[in-house]
Amino acid sequence: MAKAPDSTAVAETEQEGHEGADAAVGVRRPPAPVAPRASRGFPSAVSRTGRVSGLDGLRTLAVALVIVHHVEPDVLPGGAVAVDVFFTISGFVITRLLLAEYVRRGGISLMSFYRRRWLRLVPAMLAVCAFCALLASTTSLWGFDGSLQAAGLSAAFLTNVVRAMESGPYSGLTGPLAHTWSLGVEEQFYLLWPLMLLLLLRRFRARTVLLCTAALCVLPLLWRCVLWNPEAAHRIYNGTDTRADQLLAGALVAVALARLRSDDPRLALLRTWSARLAWPALALLGLVAWQVPVTEDLGVWTAAWYTIGFLAVATLSATLVTALELRPDDRLSRLLALTPLAWVGRNLSYGIYLWHYPVVRLLASLGVTEGRLAWTVMLTLLMALLSYYAIERPFLRRAHATKARGPVLAAAT
Repeated sequence: MAKAPDSTAVAETEQEGHEGADAAVGVRRPPAPVAPRASRGFPSAVSRTGRVSGLDGLRTLAVALVIVHHVEPDVLPGGAVAVDVFFTISGFVITRLLLAEYVRRGGISLMSFYRRRWLRLVPAMLAVCAFCALLASTTSLWGFDGSLQAAGLSAAFLTNVVRAMESGPYSGLTGPLAHTWSLGVEEQFYLLWPLMLLLLLRRFRARTVLLCTAALCVLPLLWRCVLWNPEAAHRIYNGTDTRADQLLAGALVAVALARLRSDDPRLALLRTWSARLAWPALALLGLVAWQVPVTEDLGVWTAAWYTIGFLAVATLSATLVTALELRPDDRLSRLLALTPLAWVGRNLSYGIYLWHYPVVRLLASLGVTEGRLAWTVMLTLLMALLSYYAIERPFLRRAHATKARGPVLAAAT
């Protein structure tokens, strides 16, 4: 069997505070108070758009797993599971913002949504691509061979497509930007899911939208079972269609919570059980990261992981997301909401993800072996800080300015 993918990626780490810039993906009509009936079946959609500091801390924990996995894979052979967690967080945050805007304005301006995604993701991505291409053109560092073509694929969010088509060991085609495969998965999901969600919202009642979202979560599992064979490992690992259930699991949580009023007894039940299961869910994910080399050939275990396992991890991740959303005063939420963890997750996690793998390749090319984890962390944090203050924050201000100006395009269907 071809060796399964060895790169993890912090899925595009949607930053909820900054995602306020994404919340106003409006329609062509002046903002107006929402009429009582205009909750459109989602009475809690508008109220559930505030920050969840615990999710920011969870992002920091996940990105730490990714770095350790890439630098010391023997220490965390299953650190690739962090990308599954990020997928679910992203699906949750994006969907709840889309639902809130639909309730407020009666539609979703897709052009505005896509523009904010571009402002949030692409400028920082292009900076990393330029850095890698520059090193490839001006140095003989082996870790940056092929960076020009890798930069083109990454900038177009097609790295996952190329990796999915490789049946044997990965080629050097994606080079130091191989980790951007997960950004490709997320961007392709962002392209399709708002369209599909808007169609569901326009045509069906809220309860049916919830049921359809749940049904969609199952389809990738069935599709993986059809596709599975050892030679299809890369195809399944990198495909948007085969990983969509992990994003849709977060979307399902967002739809379900938006459907329930604050006094609904089902919400109380969900709050109780998610809190009870949060610690076991986190422990199981940690056990996988510590003990299970999920991207290696393990025979029957690999077949189970590449079919049922992805959805199982999505369920654990969705449980964590639900608990952090509904129980902000619980011990786990307060722990993950500690200021350093929350700040890094909110502001730096995307930059850390973008820069950590090129830094790993740079240090390897320079022959650094002693203290390489410490060096990787320090250099990655430095580059992430530069990226945030020099690139990401200015573009995020533009996204917020667009929100303040209000919707200018008609909703698309």
